[in-house]
Amino acid sequence: MKLLYLLFLSLLSQPIFAQSKLPVIKATSKEVTIKDGGFLDKDAWSLSPAARPDVYTADRTRETKWVVFYTDIDSIKVKVKPGTKFDFVVLLNGKDSCFTQIASAIQPGAIAKQPFTANDTIPFTLTPFNAIQVKAIINNTDTLNIHFDVGSFDFKLTKDAILKKTHLLSNQPDALAGKVLPNYNRLNKVFKIQMANIIWNNPEVGVTTFSAHDMDGRFAWNLFEGRVVEINYDDNVIVVHNALPKGLKGYNRAKLTFIRSFVCANGEFEIDGKKYSGEFLFDTGSDQAVILDSGWAAKNGFPTNLKVIKSSIMRDPRGVQYESKIVLAPGIKINHFTLTNIPTYMPGGNNPVGFEINYFGDDLLKRFNTILDFKNDMLYLKPNKLFNAAYRNNS
Repeated sequence: MKLLYLLFLSLLSQPIFAQSKLPVIKATSKEVTIKDGGFLDKDAWSLSPAARPDVYTADRTRETKWVVFYTDIDSIKVKVKPGTKFDFVVLLNGKDSCFTQIASAIQPGAIAKQPFTANDTIPFTLTPFNAIQVKAIINNTDTLNIHFDVGSFDFKLTKDAILKKTHLLSNQPDALAGKVLPNYNRLNKVFKIQMANIIWNNPEVGVTTFSAHDMDGRFAWNLFEGRVVEINYDDNVIVVHNALPKGLKGYNRAKLTFIRSFVCANGEFEIDGKKYSGEFLFDTGSDQAVILDSGWAAKNGFPTNLKVIKSSIMRDPRGVQYESKIVLAPGIKINHFTLTNIPTYMPGGNNPVGFEINYFGDDLLKRFNTILDFKNDMLYLKPNKLFNAAYRNNS
């Protein structure tokens, strides 16, 4: 009995002993710069002595990479592989221990925690604004229209929908009566979201001020990490598979890439015998066909003499003018399929995601039945009944 008791005490002491051996770096400022793979984000992290640990989730990749934390006086370099995590301490001003963790976006055991069975099916409606609209029931009582946005993360509900269509502000009667502004940081807990037969218990839900046209919110690709997601525009269903389905006749395959955890694939314009290749973020929340990054267009010498379909002038708060226009691109290739006469949006301002990337919107993507293999990071496309449909900006 005494031996078992001593063994029990030994097991209890192991986490405490391990914690005391954590690497320590120093800081005199709460602001931390992070280099994640090839991206450097200045003052991207704020130290929190209260969190134990404060978790930084590295950008998603299946490749091994380095993540570096730079304080104002010190740094630590960590090798990140899928499924790994690394704990360390940042000693702030010589007295506050900030327990910090760098974690892979691909977590071990994540698949087992997901609420799917084989071939779960979610019906959807494709709206006139190219939104993949799905009925979602919140906490067994509130029905919302949310859209599948491959260019987003997690669940997001709009402030307007929360206020007018849910019970999530029932703890704020004055806000419901219009006497005060709602405090969206004090919502009732979302303990359940159901779409068709799929149920998410205690999901992470954020608040947003925008979504696709007429939508109450959105749900994103990372809710299906490690699964195979089929978007079938012929049958208007999303099918969640455990493995790649068989009999993929007519589908072309290419590699999916992840840039800052966004789902991307290669695309290539063909204009006057020249090719302009780049990475395109999948944005099924956009009603556009193609959106070009202004920096990418300038760097690659993208033609400036294409036919203009529409144009507009916008001014920023400083009064500086920006011209945004939609031009007609003769052809673009994706997964060895070529589409012609593509309305291509060229914004006048900077890219809102903060790095250089182009976009495929759903006015293009809806033309393909799509399989997103998040288990092997592969993309499968097959032309469907909408392949030759008119584009919104051409009609």
